[in-house]
Amino acid sequence: MKKSIVVIALLMVSLVSFAQKSKGQNVPQVIKTALSQKFPNAKEVKWDKEGKNFEASFDLDDVDNSVLFSQDGKIVETEVEIKVSQLPKNALQYLNNNYKNQKVKEAARIVTEKGNVIYEAEIKGEDLFFDENGNLTKKINEIKQTSKPRKTLDKDQGKESRKHPPC
Repeated sequence: MKKSIVVIALLMVSLVSFAQKSKGQNVPQVIKTALSQKFPNAKEVKWDKEGKNFEASFDLDDVDNSVLFSQDGKIVETEVEIKVSQLPKNALQYLNNNYKNQKVKEAARIVTEKGNVIYEAEIKGEDLFFDENGNLTKKINEIKQTSKPRKTLDKDQGKESRKHPPC
C-alpha cells in the first residue's frame, strides 16, 4: 500500500513538472543567441521547456516579458505584461459584466508568430483570452490545468497551440 502511494505521488510530481524550469543549461545556444539578439537588455532570464519549445521569462524595463522559441530559435509568440486598463474596451466591459468586484490578477498582450494579437486576463483562477477587438475567444480554468501546459487559440487557423504560463 505504501509503495502504491509513493508511486502515485511520484507520478503526480512528474505530471506537475511537465513544463521544466531551467536556468538555461539545457537551452540550445541558438535559442539563447536569438534571445540576446532580439532582447539584449533582458534581465533575470528564467527558462521553461514546453514540449519541444523553450520559454524565456524576463524583465525588460521593469515589465514582465516572456518569449516562446521553437527549437531552431524562431519566435513562436511573445507576451508582455500590461495594465488592466490597456485591455481592449470590449474585454473590460466583459470583465465588468461577468466578474463584478473581482480583481484582475494579471493582464498581458500576446503576439503570435503570425502577428495575431491576443489579450489575456487572469481573474479568479481563470485565464480569459480576447481577440484584438476585445471579444472573448477562450477561457481556461487554471485549477483544473495544473498538470498540463495551457493552450491559446490561433485565430487564423482555428488550431490550438501550446501556451506557456504567465510569468
